[in-house]
Amino acid sequence: MNSISVKAQQSSQAPNIDSISDEQFMEFYRRAMASGMSEIQMEQAALAQGFTLTDISNARKRLAKIQSEQNKNGKDSVISPRRQIGKLSLKTKNTTLKDSLKLPPKVQKKLLIYGSTLFENSDLAFEPNLRLATPTSYVLGPDDELLVDIYGNASDSYKLKVSPEGTVKVLNFAPIYVSGLTIDEAKEKIISRLRQAYAGLNSGGGTRASINLGNIRSIKVTITGEVKKPGTYTVSSLATVFNALYLCGGPDSTGTYRSIKVIRNNKAIRTIDLYDFLLKGEQKNNILLQDQDVIHVSYYTTRIEIDGEVKRPAIFESKEGETFTDILSFAGGFNESAYKASITLYRNSEREQQVLNLKQENFGNVAPQTGDRYVIGKILNRFQNRIQLTGAVFRPGDYALTSETKTLTQLLAQADGLREDAFKNRILVHRLKDNFDPEVVSVDFTKIISGASPDLDLKARDSIVVKSVKELREEYFVTILGAINQPGDALFADNMSVSDLITQAGGFVDGGIPIRIEVARRIRDDNMTDVPDNYNTQIIPLTVDAKLGLTQTDVQFKLLPFDIVYIRTSPRYEIQQNVTILGEVIYPGTYAIVNNTERISSLIERSGGIRASAYLDGAILRRGGERVALQIKNIIEQPAIESNLTLQNEDTLIIPRQSELVRVTGAVLNTSILNYSKDFNFNSYLSQAGGYGDRAHKSKVYVRYANGYAARTKHFLFFRIHPKIEPGSTIFVPYKPKNERRSDLSAPVLLSFLGTLAIAAATLLR
Repeated sequence: MNSISVKAQQSSQAPNIDSISDEQFMEFYRRAMASGMSEIQMEQAALAQGFTLTDISNARKRLAKIQSEQNKNGKDSVISPRRQIGKLSLKTKNTTLKDSLKLPPKVQKKLLIYGSTLFENSDLAFEPNLRLATPTSYVLGPDDELLVDIYGNASDSYKLKVSPEGTVKVLNFAPIYVSGLTIDEAKEKIISRLRQAYAGLNSGGGTRASINLGNIRSIKVTITGEVKKPGTYTVSSLATVFNALYLCGGPDSTGTYRSIKVIRNNKAIRTIDLYDFLLKGEQKNNILLQDQDVIHVSYYTTRIEIDGEVKRPAIFESKEGETFTDILSFAGGFNESAYKASITLYRNSEREQQVLNLKQENFGNVAPQTGDRYVIGKILNRFQNRIQLTGAVFRPGDYALTSETKTLTQLLAQADGLREDAFKNRILVHRLKDNFDPEVVSVDFTKIISGASPDLDLKARDSIVVKSVKELREEYFVTILGAINQPGDALFADNMSVSDLITQAGGFVDGGIPIRIEVARRIRDDNMTDVPDNYNTQIIPLTVDAKLGLTQTDVQFKLLPFDIVYIRTSPRYEIQQNVTILGEVIYPGTYAIVNNTERISSLIERSGGIRASAYLDGAILRRGGERVALQIKNIIEQPAIESNLTLQNEDTLIIPRQSELVRVTGAVLNTSILNYSKDFNFNSYLSQAGGYGDRAHKSKVYVRYANGYAARTKHFLFFRIHPKIEPGSTIFVPYKPKNERRSDLSAPVLLSFLGTLAIAAATLLR
């Protein structure tokens, strides 16, 4: 792929990639690598020369295939990626144990040292990039690897590893000493030796050579002074000062950030100011390290605090010659709420602390001293020239007190004037006295307009409130109730008539009438003459047009606030009410109640009368879910009797057929349903049910007939007279209450006790 891009630069027409041999492909690739081009640059050049994306994709596959075959044959590829030789030191986590029982002191939040979190950020490790182009200033040492590529009239490649003695061996030549040389210096020395085998190498002949850094060695550097973890670290030979500082955790709480020295061969070769990187992002002093370099972090000299209304409150370190203006820039400058005219400085003297106030014009003349604490205050939460205007004006809000808005009239004009509903007779001005006690100044603006009163001069921090007429009274509404579609309250409006309110409420419901309308009105001073003294409410009867058309009444009578309008329903209007008759009638079903006096006999007559199969003694009426006992035969024969009940909505009259059954239930031995027989009496049915049970209450037996009536057992002397049994009857034998304290053995024990008494009495009489 990359060789294609190189060849594409030599031809105006892109060649066919399949026409290039593997040797030519690899030669082009080596030449492109030797020229310093990256793979991306090679692909871009290939596209510019006419190659397609498909060609580039095929070239990638071909390059991978050639490299794979070379690895299988045991021949290392010169273009293999650069690797790190040796195991490097890794950053260790802070394992300091915290006292879990120690409570945090109740003090103000402690400021952080500016830059202290730089080397704790795992996303900013400063690790060297092994794929970068070989730095020309890189100094070779033992274990470094050089890649030599011969191309042109001759083609060959070599991997030269620097021996512990600092030499490399190529062909049969004597060892070449390269340790301590830069890449450029080593290139010149090696190519000079290779000219013995390749005539005219890199000197105008047809043979060229390129030398690049392959696998790199590891080196040891020592970090001393005020760092979190001083010691000796193994790092890549491409590592920089920042990479080493990251491994040791950076300066500790007493270490300097402004004067970190790199010592090489007992001489300080570079002084690093981390603020250049923190504030500007510059890494000009982040140099490559060499084996046995020493990084020394000394104590800080001057450290001060900036707190309060700045963008970055923190503890900063200053150098000689810097002023407070410089330190303020380190903190990002003032924030939006800062009081800039003066700041407070807390400074340590020889024996105690002192407080100084710094004016803004002197910031550049103040040299920070270690221990200084600068506190930037906040501007006051008040306005020096604000006037607030609220209420019934067109443009309420905050206004500046100026020569154009120094009076009330000028301010209202600035706000586009008063609204139409403004209450002008009393405008309230809330004001603070000189001692900041509040006061209210009331103004009749109508007098100011007419010239009867002078205009009001405004003061800073005045708050003017203009009330509307509606705000000074109870909210007005009217109410409509009764036969109307949307009963309830409605907002009052001037000139509203009763017809208007009815229309607004959706008109009359079905049955609502426009006559006998009443308006209930609160008694006020202006209408008390029309109302008797013993009336608390004025009642006004009205009649409106049935179609709600405009009439003279609408013109003459207008509603007042809080009026209540009552709409009546027609006296003959009533929602249909239904009754149901079922069973043995000619036309069973549901019937409407004709009037409020219709009775059962009328319903039977309207349903066509009774069928021959009807059992009238069993007829019942159900009303509201309950059963009402009836004697239908008597009602039919004598409609005027009292039991001929007036019908009610949802009544149900049931006329059953002749029943042929009798039911016996309760305290009997066998609850039964038996056939009715004219020859059977009460005792016959009781016998068929097995007779009384143990707890039968014989004297309370009763019979309920099919029509709902009941008859109980009667007593005459020592005789019981049981009710007559008719078809559909139910015989109920109640249970006696159970006596929990009475035992089943009570009767035998009592008899035994009485017998004992009798025997004792007979013995005494002898």
